[in-house]
Amino acid sequence: MRPSILQLLKAAAAAILTWFVCLLVYPGQLPIFGAIAALIVVQDSVDQSLTKGIERVVGVLLGVSVALGAAAVFGPQAWLFIAAIIVAMCVGWLFRMSPTSTNQVAISALLMIALGGLQLDYGFERLIETAIGAAIGVALNALIVAPVRISPVRVAIDQLCRQAADVLSRIADSLAEPRDRAWLAEMHASARALQEERTRVNGLLRQARESLRLNPRGGRYREELAEDDAIFQRLQPITQQIIGMSRAIYDLYSPDLVEVPAVAGMVEEIRKASHDLERLGQPRDATSADNEPPALTAPYTIPRPHPDHWVLIGSLMEDLRRMRGRITGETL
Repeated sequence: MRPSILQLLKAAAAAILTWFVCLLVYPGQLPIFGAIAALIVVQDSVDQSLTKGIERVVGVLLGVSVALGAAAVFGPQAWLFIAAIIVAMCVGWLFRMSPTSTNQVAISALLMIALGGLQLDYGFERLIETAIGAAIGVALNALIVAPVRISPVRVAIDQLCRQAADVLSRIADSLAEPRDRAWLAEMHASARALQEERTRVNGLLRQARESLRLNPRGGRYREELAEDDAIFQRLQPITQQIIGMSRAIYDLYSPDLVEVPAVAGMVEEIRKASHDLERLGQPRDATSADNEPPALTAPYTIPRPHPDHWVLIGSLMEDLRRMRGRITGETL
């Protein structure tokens, strides 16, 4: 996803500010390490910025150590770059660092060697410079319109509710009139797609939580995100039950199901569940006329099991019972 222009401007501003601050601290030295740190640290959330800042400082510390150690052992040789890369990769593997952090160690070591600063005081200055850049990057990202990623969550939850409601309607359609195997296969495929959509919403929720962590603007959005999270927690088992209902129909379907009197009542109840599920993801407004009571007002019962299709009907009834509790909020 392309970052916002504001994030790019903040990264540029952090790098420029770091450049001039480091020139005041260490005049006569090009503050390349500090500018790189400022650019890397400005991330999509304050929490990620702090993490990247720590990673960058640690990476430079290890990279400087690798460069100084390699120079002390091998001397100012032309192939010192190769030795530094090998040692940096070994250090990253030894400390179980991520590939990104390991690369930062190697890049820092290469910059040390390329800039010709193979003295301890030069390496210490580059470490301080990196810390300055990281601190400025974190501060700017937090203080200037810190990123908040909660809007996509509400949209994604509404889409998941609509998609699940559509699958429920198709399940009701399969019981309302006879369907062939191709139609059932398509219906089951659409139900299985709910799993991928649910995973996507879960990822968006995780990003939203990260964007509010350590965020000065986070207080005003936490309650809204908590409501979205509560709805998603109700949605997760509902989508799993819909997938199970679809699978049961696909495996045990028979055209004469539509002639069973109890199934006709189930069709009506499933359509009610679809209606209520679609409304579950919509914004709630106490003054809105759309806040009608749920259609699933009472459990549906079948007094006598069908002799031929009792397994399928019983399975669907149990899933419908659990779904009703989740939609109405009686089962949490």
